[in-house]
Amino acid sequence: MPSSAGRRGLRKTVLVGAVLVGLVGARYALAEKQERRKMRLLAEGVGCFCRSLKLGTQIYLQYWWTARVTLRGVEENSPAYRAAMSACHQRAADRLVRGAIQNGGVYIKLGQGLCSFNHLLPPEYITTLRVLEDRALKRRYREVDELFLEDFKARADQLFQEFDYQPVAAASLAQVHKARLEDGTLVAVKVQYIDLRDRFDWDIRTLEFVLRLIEVVYPSFGFSWVLKDLKGRLAQELDFENEGSNSERCAQELSHFHSVVVPRVHWDKSSKRVLTADYCEGCKINSAEGIRAQGLQLKDAAAKLIQVFAEQIFYTGFIHADPHPGNVLVRKGPDGKAQLVLLDHGLYEFLSERDRAALCKLWRSIVLRDEAAMREHSAELGVKDYFLFCEILMQRPIHMGQLALSNILTQEETAYMKDMAQHHFDRIMQVLKDLPRPMLLVFRNINTVRGINVALGAPVDRYCIMAKSAVRGWSRLVSQQSQGLRHSSLFRWIRVAWDSLKFEIALRLEMASMRLTASLLRFLAYVGFLPESQQIYEYLQA
Repeated sequence: MPSSAGRRGLRKTVLVGAVLVGLVGARYALAEKQERRKMRLLAEGVGCFCRSLKLGTQIYLQYWWTARVTLRGVEENSPAYRAAMSACHQRAADRLVRGAIQNGGVYIKLGQGLCSFNHLLPPEYITTLRVLEDRALKRRYREVDELFLEDFKARADQLFQEFDYQPVAAASLAQVHKARLEDGTLVAVKVQYIDLRDRFDWDIRTLEFVLRLIEVVYPSFGFSWVLKDLKGRLAQELDFENEGSNSERCAQELSHFHSVVVPRVHWDKSSKRVLTADYCEGCKINSAEGIRAQGLQLKDAAAKLIQVFAEQIFYTGFIHADPHPGNVLVRKGPDGKAQLVLLDHGLYEFLSERDRAALCKLWRSIVLRDEAAMREHSAELGVKDYFLFCEILMQRPIHMGQLALSNILTQEETAYMKDMAQHHFDRIMQVLKDLPRPMLLVFRNINTVRGINVALGAPVDRYCIMAKSAVRGWSRLVSQQSQGLRHSSLFRWIRVAWDSLKFEIALRLEMASMRLTASLLRFLAYVGFLPESQQIYEYLQA
């Protein structure tokens, strides 16, 4: 039994706690609506920090237990080892998704970004994290009206002829509602989560702390500098007026692509937290079934996707940095062929003319396997480890097989890339740190587009299409620089035309060589001189 002094101490502690709770409750009850929101966010921020710390600890201990206990003495390449690691990856991925959805906001945005690294992460992560691409959070109807009253002094159903409070999509920063204007135009209304701006700084600080903590345990896992560089651009995503301006600039710069649609913004129904644009139907770009169901060709859709983003990377420099499948729709155009709808223009990156020119020439030199040029143009982008940089850029080995013309990796190439990611992490991080900062989001664009092409079965030669776009982009950049220089413009034009011609000839010879080799292999396998091994099959399929 506790002593009388102990009981008095306990009662005193309980009384002090009750008084504090009462004071906080009274302060909350008397506060204005926005002040109440900030108080709630403070409490939620502490909870978010604790959940993040708990999540990181759980995943670390889970992998430690699997590697040190469950798989102790088990052969690394055995079925039992692979099954145990797959189960471990799946549990970690499930935890990440639950944690991201609970925390919301920036956490979901980072989860979406991980989906684009489907060459480096285990497939369990990619499959599970894809739920974050276009379905994440849903908020109460009352919160939507509360935001509209703050921004427009009217409820949503008062501002539009019709407004569906049930969202058609919910993602990291906002949810999308279908509505109708007074003139009958069907629109999509993107409504930001009302607490997102207030909690953004706290979320970023929490993530920076967690990443620095991970670096203490795993010094080579140095990603805190990435978040430090990107947080300014992520903050821009919270300004929907900036997103509207980005979409209009994108539409103008891609206006010569008649197969691309950027929904028109309705500025009178938009604010920094609400964006209203034309409503567009379509299936996600990585849905092969959805594309075929519309009577469209996968090859046509994939080729247009690659051409559009190659135009931004190699020529305009104004690059959509978040082209995940939920942000690119496919529908049947007026000509009966695939038409792309580009959504979500909040996150853009601008690549300078100097860096674009270097990237154009680098891509061309990789396809032609000109190592001297690879070294030169990598150095122009600040990277010394040119060979590794080129492999990261292409996301495939550049010393094996027919680089430019093989879309599907063989088992040997896949194993090589996984080994590189696992055993050369320090070198990879150094390459990323050496690059101009805008290139980080360009990498994300390239990786995402590559992943979409693979999801569709690699119906087109992405490397060849992008190489041709790189050569055209470089020639146009040179032509722009030559304007007003009468004496040098003709010489520059002749040089560019000659380089482009040499590239086309080399590329066509390479294609002819590969077709001839493939035909010979098929014939030898048909007559029984060669076994139809998996590696030969993959080569022929590529």
